[in-house]
Amino acid sequence: MARIVMKFGGTSMAGIERIRTVAARVKREVDAGNEVAVVVSAMAGETDRLVGFCREASALYDPREYDVVVSAGEQITSGLLAIALQAIGVPARSWLGWQLPVHTDEAFAKARIGTIETDALLAGLMSGEVAVIPGFQGVAEGNRITTLGRGGSDTSAVAVAAAVKADRCDIYTDVDGVYTTDPRIVPRARKLKKVTYEEMLELASVGAKVLQTRSVGLAMKEQVRVQVLSSFTGGADVEGAPMADTLPGTMIVGEEEIDEVERQLITGIAHDKNEAKITLTAVPDKPGAVAAIFEPLAAANINVDMIIQNIAHQSNGGGSASATDVTFTVPAADLPRSLEALNQAREAIGFGDLIHDTRVAKISVVGVGMRSHAGVASQMFTTLGQRGINILAISTSEIKVSVLIHEDETELAVRVLHTAYGLDAEVA
Repeated sequence: MARIVMKFGGTSMAGIERIRTVAARVKREVDAGNEVAVVVSAMAGETDRLVGFCREASALYDPREYDVVVSAGEQITSGLLAIALQAIGVPARSWLGWQLPVHTDEAFAKARIGTIETDALLAGLMSGEVAVIPGFQGVAEGNRITTLGRGGSDTSAVAVAAAVKADRCDIYTDVDGVYTTDPRIVPRARKLKKVTYEEMLELASVGAKVLQTRSVGLAMKEQVRVQVLSSFTGGADVEGAPMADTLPGTMIVGEEEIDEVERQLITGIAHDKNEAKITLTAVPDKPGAVAAIFEPLAAANINVDMIIQNIAHQSNGGGSASATDVTFTVPAADLPRSLEALNQAREAIGFGDLIHDTRVAKISVVGVGMRSHAGVASQMFTTLGQRGINILAISTSEIKVSVLIHEDETELAVRVLHTAYGLDAEVA
């Protein structure tokens, strides 16, 4: 017998028939003798609809009331799934975020989970009752409803799995696992059997959309084994759908669980077109100048990614003063606020021109094998250079190399790198 947390996303919950399909999958785990908690998202498109209502009511809405509104989608699906389970003979009840409760901080619309009270939940699981929990929501001090930010149901599922010490957390989505890259760009991309927490965290942070970044970070911190599965394997024939353990999904696990035979140098290639490049020219080359650039951005809660500072040169004004150009990237959605913050700080920074470009994309090569193998970055730069793809910026971590290129060359870059690192699947 195992204790399992199953999470179903919006496409899995999009209508009563799909909810019945989910109920049938849950029943199979229960019939196998497992204790099951289920975390659900709102129906596909429902959260967007609720957000639209808030914006229509007031452009300057109270974030506390916003959370009350947008958390309603998960409340509906949790109740419906409990009803569907009861209808097929499975004992079940819904547990809203405030009923467990799931304690969070007071950062409304982007709250972080602190603790989850599990006594009642565990008692129900051990009695054979399925717990159906709405993802994305919790409760702050003062019993105010909070939400965790878009995609927060993944984080909810991992947090519940950690709190109840689950054997694994199965996340059902509209893809059947983690691939070496986007199969829509590279048809010969391979599905991975296992990926380390660190690799998945890097892939999620640089554009892979399979799991929310926060959920992966929490899984790594709490050592929760996560399995990515497709809700739609087996098609409409629910009775013929295989059990979770037999599905060809992807396990997200600690590095110690991956044998040397299974390990490869590069795990995947990710891309992200949601980047904007900003360049400040003629920044004074003196101590504190760079801090003056990034302090106002930090104050506006804008994350900066790649940073390049060019070699100092003589300023346009002549004399002995020297200046430099500084280039960096921010999320494309944060570009207007970034430009506003920089222009307001223009006098303090002392830059010349402010240039921005949204026609860029970030391409990343990820793999724990980089720790013990040299030449990964060199191969990346050589491969792109041979295809005439210009690199605008570079950033690295222990297991990742990212470059910024023109967005029109995104698909070409992904394809040639995927081939260069030997990730293409063999032709059948």
